[in-house]
Amino acid sequence: MPIPKNLPIFNAIITKNQNHILMAQSLSLMYSHLIFHIKTDSRTIRKEEAKYLYQYMGGVLKHKNSPPIKIGGMPDHIHILCVLSKNISLSDLVRELKRSSTLWLRRVDKWYASFQ
Repeated sequence: MPIPKNLPIFNAIITKNQNHILMAQSLSLMYSHLIFHIKTDSRTIRKEEAKYLYQYMGGVLKHKNSPPIKIGGMPDHIHILCVLSKNISLSDLVRELKRSSTLWLRRVDKWYASFQ
């Protein structure tokens, strides 16, 4: 492929043989440590549901292209270490994760009906 004459040099790297144009890539790898604390201590996360909740949250993260590395926590808070996707903002990821996990808990058991 011939190299266009009007191509600015800062947009491409031209190889030695002048036959190929290599475009620069943008690579990103951002680890995020998220900590969620429940709104009130009147309802905490029970051990029976915690393991399944963490698995569910891991699935949400994978669906958002932000693979989880480790998820765990205590009855009143959750820790998540994940790789943040370059296609979603941190605030959007946290909003979706909190929204979907709260809805999931409320469907699991009526005990979580007032969970926030």
